[in-house]
Amino acid sequence: MSEVPSGLSMPGLERKPPRPSATLMITRDGDDGVEVLLGHRSESMPSFPGYWAFPGGGVSRVDKASSEVLGISVQHCAILREVVEELGLAPQDGALVAVEDDFRRMVVDDKSNWFPLALDGDIPIDITGMRVISMRTTPPFGPMRFENTFLHIHAKQHDDFSLSGQTEFEDARWMRPCDLIGAWQNNAIKVAPPVVTLLMEVDRCLNLMGHDMEKVALDLEKRKPGRRSILFAQGVEVVPVRTATLPPADHTNCYLIGDPEGEFIVVDPAFRHREGMEDVAEAVERHKGELVAVFYTHGHSDHMADVGLLKEAFDVPIWSGSPTADRILKDGDVLKLGNQEWTVLHTPGHHPEHLCLISNSGLVAGDMVAGIGTILIPPGQGDMMTYIEQLERLLDLDPHLIFPSHGPVIPLPFMTLEHYIRHRSIRHDKVLAAVEAGNTNLEVIAKVAYEDTPDAHPGLAVDQTLSHLLSHEKGGNVRRTDGGWVRA
Repeated sequence: MSEVPSGLSMPGLERKPPRPSATLMITRDGDDGVEVLLGHRSESMPSFPGYWAFPGGGVSRVDKASSEVLGISVQHCAILREVVEELGLAPQDGALVAVEDDFRRMVVDDKSNWFPLALDGDIPIDITGMRVISMRTTPPFGPMRFENTFLHIHAKQHDDFSLSGQTEFEDARWMRPCDLIGAWQNNAIKVAPPVVTLLMEVDRCLNLMGHDMEKVALDLEKRKPGRRSILFAQGVEVVPVRTATLPPADHTNCYLIGDPEGEFIVVDPAFRHREGMEDVAEAVERHKGELVAVFYTHGHSDHMADVGLLKEAFDVPIWSGSPTADRILKDGDVLKLGNQEWTVLHTPGHHPEHLCLISNSGLVAGDMVAGIGTILIPPGQGDMMTYIEQLERLLDLDPHLIFPSHGPVIPLPFMTLEHYIRHRSIRHDKVLAAVEAGNTNLEVIAKVAYEDTPDAHPGLAVDQTLSHLLSHEKGGNVRRTDGGWVRA
């Protein structure tokens, strides 16, 4: 992404209040200690595909209507319904019992069926022992935000869960929190950020409280801890910073990268105001390691901090691809950050000095791809074909995850990179075809090349068409004349 091109006016992002949602942490006493039940989300899911997560979902109109009649919270209604849909279970007298297949299918087919079935006693609605243990709100980098209530129930007994008939979970397993955290730290599995930090707290409390989950739940209920760290992967913490970037994004992701208890760097501390500086400084202060540098992916203003505020916050050198940096990084440089190693990738195209970082945890992508909105290739400064070539290089590296500068973590990197390559390559060909068809005027070429995208901002379409044309000119495909653009 980048700043809005000069002379263009873009509509701002109208943020709606976070939607209420609920998830349920189900635990049991296993043979080797307390275990928690998580489901593996299908890769077709729009949110956190391929991740391990608790059952749950958004509060619906059905839940609101049910709450008024049943006299329990909408979050309780939502989670009771969701657990029937996703696992085929319902809590009753401290146990989890299987719901009859016919009733479960009715709820999966139409969630509004849950309420009459519950009223008739066909599905239990017992919330005894179910506690609220945490509250989390989706960070502001996402296009849709949720205010999530984490509930908990410790099952003294339980029937087997069933995944048949539903489409959210491909698998579900009982795992000890310490084993799950260990697998996540080794990048063997993907776990939703709020689940990771909550399970870290659960594991810590279990060790302090004799592995008694009931005591842990009571403690969490009293204080409802909410670690403000947003952990995308081991050694990857994100701090959203409000910036004047290209809508619909209105934040830039600043990252703390490196050893969680050793050396680390701050990537793209984009704060221009004191509030953002304090958010990043607070995250650095919470970190158990040593800050050794500020790293800039590139020099666009929505990535760089105010110089005065940066010096006030951190007395560390600047690392980047710029010749003015304290340490000028080059392609292939390896950054040893405690027990982690991150390799520098020079990825020009969006910006001539653009750098990425890659490790076993994933790819810090800067403005190569975005989790929300689009990426602009600035005419003159960027180069479209070079950008596409660098996307192909990133695809070949097969990163575990992508950590973009704008928007949430990208969970399926190969799908996103393939989409970007295909989309930009097709547009590149369309621009050339428009010139070959005899169109010479920039605005006309843009209109023809973007005729399949009627909702595209006309100013951005012209801006990016010029980037395509300049790249074609560099490749010897087109040339400029007094009358506009023609085939070379």
